[in-house]
Amino acid sequence: MGVQLDFENKLWEMADKLRGNLQPSDYKDVILGLIFLKYISDSFEEKFEELVSDGEGFEEDRDAYVEDNIFFVPPSARWDFIKKSAKLATIGQIIDEAMIAIERENKNLKGVLPKNYARPELDKTKLGELIDLFSFNLGSKESKAQDILGRVYEYFLGKFGSSEGEFYTPPSIVKLLVGMIEPFEGRIYDPCCGSGGMFVQSAKFVEEHQGKKDNIHIYGQEYTATTWRLCKMNLAIRGIDGNLGERDADTFGNDLHKNLRADYVLANPPFNVSDYSLSQDDVRWKYGIPPQNNANYAWIEHIISKLSPKGVAGFVLANGSMSTSTKAEAEIRKNIVEAGLVDCIISMPPNLFYNVTIPVCLWFLSKNKENRKDKILFIDARKLGYMETRKHRELTDEDIEKIYSTYHNWRDGNADYEDERGFCKAASLEEIRGHEYILTPGRYVGIEDVVDDGIPFDDKMSMLTGELAELFLKSHDLEDEIRLRLGAIGYEF
Repeated sequence: MGVQLDFENKLWEMADKLRGNLQPSDYKDVILGLIFLKYISDSFEEKFEELVSDGEGFEEDRDAYVEDNIFFVPPSARWDFIKKSAKLATIGQIIDEAMIAIERENKNLKGVLPKNYARPELDKTKLGELIDLFSFNLGSKESKAQDILGRVYEYFLGKFGSSEGEFYTPPSIVKLLVGMIEPFEGRIYDPCCGSGGMFVQSAKFVEEHQGKKDNIHIYGQEYTATTWRLCKMNLAIRGIDGNLGERDADTFGNDLHKNLRADYVLANPPFNVSDYSLSQDDVRWKYGIPPQNNANYAWIEHIISKLSPKGVAGFVLANGSMSTSTKAEAEIRKNIVEAGLVDCIISMPPNLFYNVTIPVCLWFLSKNKENRKDKILFIDARKLGYMETRKHRELTDEDIEKIYSTYHNWRDGNADYEDERGFCKAASLEEIRGHEYILTPGRYVGIEDVVDDGIPFDDKMSMLTGELAELFLKSHDLEDEIRLRLGAIGYEF
C-alpha cells in the first residue's frame, strides 16, 4: 500500500476543490469517473510509447492494445488532450464526449461511465483545477497492483459517511479468502460484489499460478447502482469479463443468477442488516427460516444454495454469527453443522477494516468434505498482523500463508498438520455438539502454552511488585508537578 497516504491526501485535496453546490456523494462519482479515465489513459500511453519505440507503426492499431487487455483510447479521450482543455469553459462537455467515445470502443461499458460533467452545478473552473491535480501515474505497475478504484471508493464512503451500508474488503482478507479456496478454474460467484475486489484478486491468483484468466467465469450481483457501475469499470480495466446482470438488484428480492451453481463463492456481505426482502417460503431456506431483523444467516443459506455439488465458499461475517443464540439462527447453525457443510472457521484480528471496527470471522463451507465430514477446523488468528497505523492493522504475506497452509494441510490429510494450542484445532462433531454448536475458535483451540523463562514465581512477583511500586511513586511526583503548574496559572484543585 506504498502510495496510499499521498494518494489519499491528493484525493481529499481534489474533493475540497468541488465544494459548493455538489453533494458529498457526488464528489465521489465525479472523481471516480476521472480516475477511470486517467487510469486507462495512463495504461494506453505506456503501451503507446512502447509501440512507438518498436518503430513498426502499430501505435494507432487497436489490436495491438486489445491483445494485452489494454483499452484503445481514442485521441479525444486521452489525458493529454483533456489536460490541454482543462481551462476551457467546455471542459465538462469534453469529458462527457470522452466517456461516450470509450463506451463506443467497449460494449461492456455501455451505459456504465458517468456522463454528467457538463451539468451547470459542476463548477468548470474547479473541474479544470481538479484535472490539473491528477499528475500522478495511475497506470503504473505499483498502482495496478492495488485495487485502486475499489480503494478510492472505500475512501469516499468513509470520509463522507454513507447510507449505502457497505464497505470495502481489505486486500489482505481477500487474499486470504482466495488463498484458502484456490479458485483455479470454474464459476466464481459473489452475491454482494461491491467494487469487484474478490474477482480482481481471484484473477490475479490464477495468473500467479500460471493459469489463464479465461479459466474462471465470473458472476456477481450488487445492490447499489453506483457500486455496480464501479465494479463494471474495475473489471473492464483489467480485461476481466464478468456477468453482473443487466443492472443493480437486491440479491434476496431479485436473484439475478437463479440457476447458477458455482464452484466457488467469495463474499463480504453487509453485516447485521436488519431489513431485507424475506419471503417465508423461499427455497433457499432449506436449513431454517432466518430472522427478519438480521440477514447474516440469510446470506449463509443463500451462499449454500448457490454451491455446485463440489462447491466451496469463503466469506466474511460479524463475530456474532459464530455464537448467536437467537432461536432461528442457532437452529440453522446446528442444521448446517450436522449436514457436514461447515469446513473451517477463522477468528480474525481487530482493526483490519479501514472504516469499521467490528471484529470479524471467516467462514468456509464445502459440499465436498468426504474424508472430514465429522470435523471442523478452528483457527484463532486474532494475534496475527501488525498495526500499520494507529487505527489500521495489516496481515503480512507470512501471516496469510500460515493460515491457509494450516487449512490446506488439514484438508488434504497431510502429515504436516497438527493441532496447535492457542492457534488451531480440528474439533469433532461430538465436541461441537457439547458446545451447543457454538463455532467460536477460542472455545476449541485453548490458550497457547507459555514458555517457561526459568525464573521462580516468587522471584518474578517480587520483581514485578517492585517495578509497580516505582511506577506508583513516579505517578505521585507527576501529579504534584501538574498541580504546581496549574496553580501557577491560577487553577487550583
